[in-house]
Amino acid sequence: QVQLVESGGGLVQPGGSLRLSCAASRSFFFIYDMGWYRQAPGKQRELVATISRGGNINYADSVKGRFTISRDNSKNMVYLQMNSLKPEDTAVYYCKLDASGTYWGQGTQVTVSS
Repeated sequence: QVQLVESGGGLVQPGGSLRLSCAASRSFFFIYDMGWYRQAPGKQRELVATISRGGNINYADSVKGRFTISRDNSKNMVYLQMNSLKPEDTAVYYCKLDASGTYWGQGTQVTVSS
């Protein structure tokens, strides 16, 4: 069974930065899209950013200019650099991987608060 493990979440003050990482428990022959989603209390899960194998990137309007997604195909990892964090970025962040199937991580909590 494939596991995706997120790390890098935590508590940060408004305006601060965090870097999330996501690692797959095994290698894949081919990974298509990788991405980050988030879910705040009482809200639906929403897309934050996705990146294709070829490097095409899509961001939610709310994070454009503040967040940067990247991936390392050799390590089957995806990253999310989050700068200028706002209280409304508070959520559980999940990574997603599309390969032979669709896989989700367990989530990592990001809390932005003074």
